Amino acid sequence: MMHLHTDPPVPEHPTEVPNQPEVRKMQTTPVVAGGGERVRIMRKPNGDYSPRVICGRVAGKSKRMHPYNLVETMHYLFIRIVKARCLSPNESPYVKIRTSSHDQKSKPAVYRPDQPTDSPEWGQVFAFRPISANSTLEISVWDLPTERFLGGVCFDLSDVPVRDPPDSPLAPQWFRLESGAATDPNSCMVSGDIQLCVWIGTQADDAFPEAWCSDAPYVAHTRSKVYQSPKLWYLRVTVIEAQDLPIPSTLPPLTTPEIRVRGQLGFQSLRTRRGSMNHHSMSFHWNEDLIFVAGEPLEDSLIVHVEDRTNGEARFLGCTVIPVSSIEQRFDERHVSSKWVTLEAGACMGAVQDAGVGGPYCGRINLLLCLEGGYHVLDEAAHVCSDFRPTAKQLWKPAIGILELGILGARGLLPMKSKCAGKGSTDAYCVAKYGKKWVRTRTITDSFDPRWNEQYTWQVYDPCTVLTIGVFDNRRMFADAAGADLKDCRIGKVRIRVSTLESNRVYTNAYPLLVLQRNGLKKMGEIEVAARFACPSLLPETCAFYGQPLLPRMHYLRPLGVAQQEALRGAATEMVARWLARSEPPLGQEVVVCMLDTDSHAWSMRKSKANWYRTVAVLAWAVGLARWLDDVRRWRNPITTLLVHVLYLVLVWYPDLIVPTGFLYVCLIGVWYYRFRPKVPAGMDIRLSQAQTVDPDELDEEFDTMPSSMPPEIISARYDRLRMLAARVQTVLGDFATQGERVQALLSWRDPRATKLFIGLCLAITLILYTVPPKMVAVALGFYYLRHPMFRDPMPPASLNFFRRLPSLSDRLM
Repeated sequence: MMHLHTDPPVPEHPTEVPNQPEVRKMQTTPVVAGGGERVRIMRKPNGDYSPRVICGRVAGKSKRMHPYNLVETMHYLFIRIVKARCLSPNESPYVKIRTSSHDQKSKPAVYRPDQPTDSPEWGQVFAFRPISANSTLEISVWDLPTERFLGGVCFDLSDVPVRDPPDSPLAPQWFRLESGAATDPNSCMVSGDIQLCVWIGTQADDAFPEAWCSDAPYVAHTRSKVYQSPKLWYLRVTVIEAQDLPIPSTLPPLTTPEIRVRGQLGFQSLRTRRGSMNHHSMSFHWNEDLIFVAGEPLEDSLIVHVEDRTNGEARFLGCTVIPVSSIEQRFDERHVSSKWVTLEAGACMGAVQDAGVGGPYCGRINLLLCLEGGYHVLDEAAHVCSDFRPTAKQLWKPAIGILELGILGARGLLPMKSKCAGKGSTDAYCVAKYGKKWVRTRTITDSFDPRWNEQYTWQVYDPCTVLTIGVFDNRRMFADAAGADLKDCRIGKVRIRVSTLESNRVYTNAYPLLVLQRNGLKKMGEIEVAARFACPSLLPETCAFYGQPLLPRMHYLRPLGVAQQEALRGAATEMVARWLARSEPPLGQEVVVCMLDTDSHAWSMRKSKANWYRTVAVLAWAVGLARWLDDVRRWRNPITTLLVHVLYLVLVWYPDLIVPTGFLYVCLIGVWYYRFRPKVPAGMDIRLSQAQTVDPDELDEEFDTMPSSMPPEIISARYDRLRMLAARVQTVLGDFATQGERVQALLSWRDPRATKLFIGLCLAITLILYTVPPKMVAVALGFYYLRHPMFRDPMPPASLNFFRRLPSLSDRLM
């Protein structure tokens, strides 16, 4: 684990306040801090890695409905410092705020050239928690260069009003500045007024997101924010034909030039295959699609290069620059006309902004360009996708509900970095992503049990989507002090599938935060969240979603290849990361990569084993059914075997009951399993992920880079292990192919004797079925299969022996 051996930066305004005037004591009434009952956690005997239900009353579950009714109410003392007037002579005044448990400075006022020096403006909000009982609030004004006292005002917290949304914001008022009770040697004549307002509110207050909070002092890097992913398009470039290219005349006879077209959009670069040449017109044809990811605002330009690779090296023949904003948009499969574009020699040699500086004529190229709005640009893995809507808003369907998430807090977090004194520290914040909307809670500094109590909502357009929640340690806020580019560290991640949430039910659970590291699985703590999917239970539109295609229409009319879609997903992830990195505070690329599961398709022996065991679990019902039938035919439970005989006779004699009986049986199974339905939305499953039994060398291989950075001997050992695994897979695939070839050999006459026997057997079965009633045949076959073991031969049946003797093509393999 990485350790950050740097001192946290000293706050911009230190907490020690010298020369503070004496404050007169006032009697106050106690003010409740927290507002909600203490949360009681119900522990279940399901291990440390399973979700737990949290019981207890949280804020809003009272008679009055609160907009933040999924989280606990946290009361804060809000102070809004607006401005002052008629102050004594000063240079750069600032405000000091002092309570019994907090001591803080405001930013110094900076005067504009046309602003009088006696009327500074601050426009700053502070939020303090906890609120101490029997205390006073003192607000004083000081001059920064000389530390001269310019006046102050004192409040009794028992007189501070309480504001609860949706109440309108409290109007600031003017208060007369007064001198301190003791004479300060640096004080001057006190005069003027200060405009401010003080109130007690909650985290639902409009001023809370931009306020300086006592539990998150580094405001620039710790505020809670909402982000939006950029609007992404697929840019389809169909390269059709090129003419009048400057092909050198020194080529040998009967030599076809290798002409390729390369498209570049930002950091994306794609190249066509070798073009076919028409020797009569000396033109080249491709009819090949190049698909890029373009993001709004469409400010980039598409650069199309034509290259000659006949001699192995790329020789520039010409290029053109096309602004993406000028390309036509389409939302369906309608036809888009192609156009001829002139190739120039100097249009792309320099920067894109020199596109207007043309060069000599180098031919022309026929391109079909369009921005595809009917696709959904995947930036997440398909199995954990949070949105399937197409790019074009005109194709969106109405929302079917609202997803509400209350991020309560975390408990038992491990130290993520160390301070100079050797003490561990964690500065945790939470990120949640659903659809295009990202949310980030404020950072709670130096706390292993942070309490965020922030609530967010999303519109749900498809219930078969996944909400992703991640917890990270904030290191970027120390980047300036450390003089290095620090990255936030992952603490853990949880996924919640929306379709597993019952309608209008509140789920309040604690999920373990698990991280797989080079040294194994590690539990980093727990995150407590409350979730609710508000939608009508049996709304016809909601039920209809389960019969509609998962992806938009264009994905089926003009599908994209698997490898192509994976490359486009990588480009989309990079564009989202670059877009969010420009925000303030920025979401680092390491956060985006973790939330979007960019490396979900990377090779991992652990994941391969997990997928194998998943396949075995899926087929377990068939194995169980085969074992049950084997027990029945072996009469291990005579009563069950007799009942099966009776049921078989009824179904054979009344075949119309077979299908209804099957569906009735499925219904009964579903009703029976209702008792064992999951009560809690599942989190990460370490047993399913093979995280506890993973071999250390396999885990080290999973974290290896691409290309590998390991010594040659380790790479050789891993390659040999992979060859052994591939040999097993090869054997299994060969066995499957052998069985299929034996079925084909029944009529292929590769073994004439076997084919004659099979044809004769089929003819005999035909005659029997024509002469004997089918019900009698079915009863005879069923009773023969269920006959008592005393009438059964322990050797394999003749039909199986006959099938195993059929030839396959394995003997023709070299």
